[in-house]
Parts: sequence; structure tokens; C-alpha cells
Amino acid sequence: MIYERSNRRFTARVDSLGAQLLSLQDASGFEYIWRGDEAYWREHAPVLFPIVGALRQGKTRINGQWYEMARHGFAKRCQFALAGQTEDSISLRLTPSQETRAQYPFDFAFTVDYTLTEEGVSTRFTVENPGSLPLPFAVGGHPGFSVPVNEDAAFEDYIIRFDSPEEQACPVIDLQAGLIDWDKEGFRLTGSEIPLRHSLFYQDALVFEGLRSHTVQIVNPKTGKGVEMDFSGFPMLGVWSAVNDGPYVCLEPWTGCATLTSEGDEFTEKKGMTMLPPGERAVYGFAVRVL
Repeated sequence: MIYERSNRRFTARVDSLGAQLLSLQDASGFEYIWRGDEAYWREHAPVLFPIVGALRQGKTRINGQWYEMARHGFAKRCQFALAGQTEDSISLRLTPSQETRAQYPFDFAFTVDYTLTEEGVSTRFTVENPGSLPLPFAVGGHPGFSVPVNEDAAFEDYIIRFDSPEEQACPVIDLQAGLIDWDKEGFRLTGSEIPLRHSLFYQDALVFEGLRSHTVQIVNPKTGKGVEMDFSGFPMLGVWSAVNDGPYVCLEPWTGCATLTSEGDEFTEKKGMTMLPPGERAVYGFAVRVL
């Protein structure tokens, strides 16, 4: 089911399939969220749970048994139930099913909230553990943004801009397997700006961890047009577009990442895995602001 919510400045559309944000339009009708063109990338803003990225050969070991799970987890392929709504917000929830237990043998409740603001939209993920054992998980966002942003400009007119100077090496990602080799440097960020070029993504995403910055922008420095994300609640950030030169860029706040080439296949030992105690909840949020 598609839900539509509006406020004075924006209209959003959210799909109960995957709790995915399909659209964010302003009063002029400009679409900020990537339209999901299959010629480039068919998704819009998938929700990632209970993993981020790929497992080695799509498999992992949990409590001594092997389970299969596709890249970015199963949430984006599941129907969420309506948990609450107002004129400008929507709350959708996923709980275990036979389908999820075949991949992830845990009790959980995963809620995704979208709220329109005067500047854009905020997203909140809530993970709850109603079970009797610790709940291992990673969660992340994957919103794609149309580039150029509401103006007559070229993709290359934009930059990725962080709010603080950074010095960080991005690891290499195996394009076929999707695994991360943190011992090899694929890209180095020095400073606060990255000129936007399609070739940045020919080796998959730029993956950052422990940045000093709290916000990142896709912005045209000549006009100031673009979008900004506050990802301060997340330890990792991916910046991605497909290898086929699509006119969009994804800003992806993560709590974990794909399996590393240097680690094994135990689910609970994956880099960035959160172990949520029984009876507790964890809340993560990010906000998108139109510039």
C-alpha cells in the first residue's frame, strides 16, 4: 500500500513494501528522491535490516546453523504493518514471520517512522528485542537523491561536502562478492569536499567510519542548490551511485557494513554488529534537508 503525507512545503509517498520512501516533492513538483529508473537502479530509498551490505556468498552462521540472507537484509522485501499516522507522519512496523525466521531466527520489532519537516523529511529506526536472548542486528538507510537538484545543471557541477575537514581512507569493495577489504585503500578523503564524478563509484560505494562531521551535502557550490543529511546518530556512512553513470547519488547512514574479507561468517562477530539486550530498544535517526 502507498501512503501519502503532506505539509506546507512537501509531499511524501511511502510504500508499505519495505517501508520505503518513494517520493519527496516540493510545491513546484520537483522530485528529490531518485525515481527508481530500472535503466540505472530500480529502487528509491530502501531500508536496510538486519544487515547492511553483503554476506560472504550470501550466507552466515547463527547459533551453529547456516542461514542465507540477500544483500542489505530482508526488510526491504517485506510488507510492513501500519503502526500510526498523522497528517505529516507515518509509522510502519515489521515483526517476525515464517519468511524472516528462515533467514534470521530471532524475535524482534522493527519500526520505521517518517516525519515531514519544514526543511525536508526525518527518518527514525526503532529496533526492539522482545526475546530472551541478545538480538544481533545492523540497520541503515539508503536514500537516493536526484542529481541535478531542482536546477538546470550537470552532475559534475556538484560536490559532496562534509561540515568538517576529514582525513580518511575508504576501503576497497569487491564488486562481485560485495565484501569489504579494509586493508586496501580505494579512495582517500582529504579535506571536506569531493568533486562529484561518476567514476567515483566504479568500484562501488565510498565507505566512511568515525567521521568528525555530522552532516553531508550533495550541493552545487555555485548556486547552493542540493540536499543535506544529518547522519550524526550513525557511526558509518556510505556514498554510492551505480557503475552505469546514473543521475543520482545515495547517502547511506549505517550502523554496520558488509562482511569484511578479513573476518569469518559468524553473524554476531560481524563488524558493527549491535547486540541489543532482551527487553530493550535502540533508536537511530537521520534527517534530510533541502537546500
